[in-house]
Formats: sequence, structure tokens, C-alpha cells
Amino acid sequence: MTPATLIARAIQRERSKARISLSALAQQAGLAKSTLSQLESGQGNPSIETLWAIAEVLGVPFSHLFELPVNEVKLVRSNEGEEVPSESADFQTIVLDKCPPNRCRDLYRATITRGDVRHATAHPTGTVEHIFVISGQARIGPEDAAEDLNEGDYFRYPADVPHFYQAITETALLVVVMESPA
Repeated sequence: MTPATLIARAIQRERSKARISLSALAQQAGLAKSTLSQLESGQGNPSIETLWAIAEVLGVPFSHLFELPVNEVKLVRSNEGEEVPSESADFQTIVLDKCPPNRCRDLYRATITRGDVRHATAHPTGTVEHIFVISGQARIGPEDAAEDLNEGDYFRYPADVPHFYQAITETALLVVVMESPA
């Protein structure tokens, strides 16, 4: 899908949700009706200022004008994630659909075992990891700022530095979200 088509669909979707006419949106955003009509048909090359004005009138974050609608049901069963090789942990990928512009997210289910330490090298600058402990206990985080986490704990830390995962209990089950620049 081209960026123009993506923006066109997003404007149509958000305008419909807001129950505002094309004419009213154009007027409130300070645009010609023909300009807005062209944008909704996937024509034209809108400026950031134009899109910002549209987002403000629609009452949505600017980023909503660049998102695909989430209209599909998706279920990933516990044994269906794609295996990701790792020396000291069992990682499975799970897909996250919506992501902020210019960011990527990878979602993993990780099982770590006591006695094995999974050392991770620094990821690209700006990468952040989000950890949620499903079961067990683990020591996780940057080498100089690791935390002991219990079942139900959430921890976010910069992952653009060396970091590690270590089970304190026999095993620990984690959800790991790696968010990085696109």
C-alpha cells in the first residue's frame, strides 16, 4: 500500500468515526474542499501541516493518519510462535500489529532456565525492551542496572546497552517486547 493510499484510508476512517462531513472537515482544518477530496482519493502530496490540521480537527493523534486499521482477528497459541535460536533461552516470536511511526516492535515469549544466563549485546541506538513476567522469577536488565522481577512484574529498560536475562526460579516465562527505531 502506498503512503498516499494509507493516508487516504486513514482520513476516511477517522472522518467517518468523527461523523464529520468532508466540507466541515475541510472548513475547520482551513483547507479547500477539493484538496481534502483529493487526499481522500489518494491523490496529492499533503504537507505535515495539512495532515496535522486534519488530525487536530478529527481529535486524533497525528500518527493515526499513518496507521492501518486493526480489523483482523489474530490468535497465536502458546506453541505456535516461530522459534528464534538462542543459546540460553527459548524464544518464540509473536507479531504486534500497531506500532508508532518510525518504530518497530518485536514480541517474544521467552522461557529461561536457572543456571543459564542469556547475555544480549547492545541493540541499535534507541532500542527499549519491555519485560512482563508471566511466571517464575528472573534477574533482567542492563549489566549495571538489572532488577529482580517476580511474577506479574513489568520492567522497561534501554536495550541499546549490553543486558541479560537470568532465571532465579527453576524456569521463568516472560513476554519480551523489543521496540526499536525502524
